[in-house]
Order: sequence, then structure tokens, then C-alpha cells
Amino acid sequence: MVRYAALASGSNGNSYFVAKDDTAILVDVGINNKHLHLRMASLQINPASISAIFITHEHTDHICGLSVFAKRYQIPVYITRGTYESSRLQLPDYLVNFISPNAAVTVGSLTVYGIPKYHDAKEPCSFLVSDGQINVAVMTDLGRVCDNVKKAIRIADVLFLEANYDEDMLRNGRYPYYLKNRISGGWGHISNAASVAALIESKSNRLKHVILGHLSGENNTVGLVEEVFAPHCTDVKMSVAKRTEPTSLFEISLMPMPELHVETFHYQSIEIISVG
Repeated sequence: MVRYAALASGSNGNSYFVAKDDTAILVDVGINNKHLHLRMASLQINPASISAIFITHEHTDHICGLSVFAKRYQIPVYITRGTYESSRLQLPDYLVNFISPNAAVTVGSLTVYGIPKYHDAKEPCSFLVSDGQINVAVMTDLGRVCDNVKKAIRIADVLFLEANYDEDMLRNGRYPYYLKNRISGGWGHISNAASVAALIESKSNRLKHVILGHLSGENNTVGLVEEVFAPHCTDVKMSVAKRTEPTSLFEISLMPMPELHVETFHYQSIEIISVG
């Protein structure tokens, strides 16, 4: 049985929990420690039970609570060298484990696969967490839906998928032009329409639960996301991760599936750009 939840999801902070037996990991720690502890407590998650933290990229909404949390509980952090060098994090050397964007790291009963992607950060990656039977993919902060993302969707049993903005709301909203272009220009985030198209194209009959997340507070609503996705999720459980509270703590158990091999994902020749 694998347990999973979004502790925080949105442009105001992101953190995702996946656990199997006595192994528990976080993907990103992008909210302050007070709120992280409160949200863990609401789901009866013991912060001291976290075995490892995996960081997708250096933007504040993914790392702002990392240093305090990792040092308090002495948790190893897995991070690409480019992300760490761009983050200005100050972590003890013994807690930092540099990984390649397509690394495979085994922590207890879980293996975490890096998935290189397009995003305006230095050496970013998403992650797929597997116990060898159940695959949980955390696919957010996607500038576009590349082949690696499609492969992850195809083999996911549980999928956290970005649905960042409604195209009309972004186009007609108050954001300055440069920010609108940064979000929608292929290096920022994907829209509801792009997200649902990726789901329709790539999901397989493995998929049991899709959780839409990383919603923009300015350019999206839970209602819009539900309206767009509900017609295409009649055969799977659908949830929306809200910006202000964690999801429920979900559980999934499946019959054995074919083993997942790390060569499923490839490091692409991507020109990585950084916004500072």
C-alpha cells in the first residue's frame, strides 16, 4: 500500500508526500515550517518519519522551507547540482546528495526517478516515485509537455498534474506582458487546456487517480479545473489540490505491475534558462 498527499500545491508553495511502509519522502518543501507542520499534523504524518527530500528546482515556492526542515530532522536532500547552485541554500554538506536530472535513487522501499523537463530554472526535473508496483508521478512546473512527461503519465497509477492557468484569465488579467509571456511561453507553466490534452493523449488503463495542482491564484479556479477535466475523468478518481490546505491522505494498493526501468526517461538536450 502506498500513501500520498499534496501538503501544498500552488504558486504560493508546493510539497508532496509519498510513503510505503516505514519509508516516506517529500517532493519539495515550499512552505514555511509552521504551516508544513500544521498540515502534516492534520493528516497524522510525523515529520520525523521523512526519510528523504527531493527538490525539483530552485524557485522559492519549492524550497523556502527546506533548510529549516531538513536541518531540524537531519533529512538527506537529493537535488541536482544546477538547482543547488542557483538556490542559495545553506545546507550542511553531509545532507546534500547531488543527482542527475534522470537519476534513480532508492530510499528504503521506494525508488525515485528523475524526469528532465522544460522549466525556467537551472537543471530542473520532476519525479516519479515507485515501489516496483505502484507509480506516483509528480508532474508540475512544466513549461511544455515533452516526451518525458508523456512517458510518466503513461505509466502512472497516481498522477499529480499541473493545471496552472486558464488561458482567457491569463490573457485578460492584470499581469504585465513579460509575466504572461514567462508563464505561457514554453518555459513556465501549462494551461488547463494543455494539461487535459496531455492527460487524454498519454494516460493508460493503469491510471487510477489524477490530482490537479499548482493552480494559479490569479489566473485559475478550482471550478474551472473541475469543469475542464471532469468529462475526461469518468474512469478515474479526480481531485483538485487547493492552494490553502492539504489534500486528504490517500492510499492505493494494486496487483504487481511490470518493473519500471530508469532508462524509461532520457535527459534531453534542453537549453536551460534561468530567471535568476
